[in-house]
Amino acid sequence: MEKRPNLKGLSEAQKDELIYSLWDQVQLLRQQVRELQAQLASNSRNSSKPPSSDGYGKPKPKSRRRKGEKSSGGQPGHKGITLKKVSQADVFVTHEVRQCSFCGQDLSKESPTGYEARQLFELREIELEVIEHQAQIKVCPYCQHQGKASFPEGVEQPAQYGARVQSLVTYLSQYQLIPYQRMQELLQDVFHIAMSQGTIDNLLSRCAAQLHEFGEAVKGQLIQSEVVHFDESGLRVDKALHWLHIASTERLTYYRIHRKRGHEAMDEIGILPDYEGCAMHDHWKSYYNYDCSHGLCNAHHLRELIYAEEEYDQRWAAKLADCLVEAKAEVDRAKSQGERSLSAKRVAYYDRRYGRILLQGYGQLPQLKSHHKRGRPKQHKIKNLFDRLKKHKWETLGFIYDFSIPFDNNQAERDVRMIKTKQKISGCFRSTKGADRFALIRSYISTTRKQGLNLLDALSCAFNGNAFIPESRSLA
Repeated sequence: MEKRPNLKGLSEAQKDELIYSLWDQVQLLRQQVRELQAQLASNSRNSSKPPSSDGYGKPKPKSRRRKGEKSSGGQPGHKGITLKKVSQADVFVTHEVRQCSFCGQDLSKESPTGYEARQLFELREIELEVIEHQAQIKVCPYCQHQGKASFPEGVEQPAQYGARVQSLVTYLSQYQLIPYQRMQELLQDVFHIAMSQGTIDNLLSRCAAQLHEFGEAVKGQLIQSEVVHFDESGLRVDKALHWLHIASTERLTYYRIHRKRGHEAMDEIGILPDYEGCAMHDHWKSYYNYDCSHGLCNAHHLRELIYAEEEYDQRWAAKLADCLVEAKAEVDRAKSQGERSLSAKRVAYYDRRYGRILLQGYGQLPQLKSHHKRGRPKQHKIKNLFDRLKKHKWETLGFIYDFSIPFDNNQAERDVRMIKTKQKISGCFRSTKGADRFALIRSYISTTRKQGLNLLDALSCAFNGNAFIPESRSLA
């Protein structure tokens, strides 16, 4: 520990210099403490951190939505799902009245005057059906040649599982995300099927092999789509960090896992280099390497604005968040009324309001104390947010200029969510082959689900060599 300076031996000028030096150090420490406190205060509500990182101290939910006139619960016209009696049951069980519950008289020989019916919906016992295909063998009486009938396509082994069994295994593994060992237990307990983990793995590889045409078709349709949502998320493959890339619309999903996050991966995936529509994303700079138009996720902006308001008392951030939320509400009302755009007057109003808030907020921005390092001084994160919102005004307000552009990038985040769930359940992928296989099969499952198809039927088609190919549309 350093000794205290001998103040008696210092001149007045030296003492003043010491005081100013200590003052600067105190201010720097205060700034560092505040930055650390702000980091601790960040959570899933005011940053891009996932909800799983909040731990047990979940932040109290706060919404910028205004209280509406609708009551809580289901709304009029909402289509509910209620178990109802059917007109014709499969099995009838009659319960007889044997004696009078009042006086005890024997009623076993009396005819019933009516029935009260209650229906029980129950599963039949599930049994595996074995279908034996027999190919006739005949000898020609003229030339003595022995001929044999052909087996149906897909029946290639002396004993094998059919397309429905293979589809179920794929569905449980790639959609319900059940690990191999638990799937073995389920197949044994429910269907009395003893299946090895090697067989499960082979079935998944067989499914992926039937989906390459589907994958290319989806990529082609995404390139032709007016708006596509893009996102990327880290995951581990073979003990190394890789990146899950996603491109999706309301009807299409394409996943790809790559060792890189930036433009090298995007070029290899092959969608963005040829894309000319609007790419929705979260401002990852690699997207700006491509000449398409861009839209930024305002869900991310709202979380960052909440953080700026709560942790750094940035009043402009609260005003801008209100502006974005009010604009979205007006756009949603216009869409519900069948309108295709806001009036030029309302667009100009939000455009001017947005610019005015940023102009007023410039003087509130926090500044970082210089560390006297060489090179370009580091900016405060709130200043970075401010600069982004100012520079990319069109990309932020795109949803009021063009109704085809969404307010946020939640479509991509919803599509990536179950992949992260897979990672939580199984930890990581052991090989690149397994990761690529999962991405392709999951692309197929997600797309068929969006198209309203039954997943088991769609997977059966794939195993039978007739994988579903979505229809090409100009607006996907």
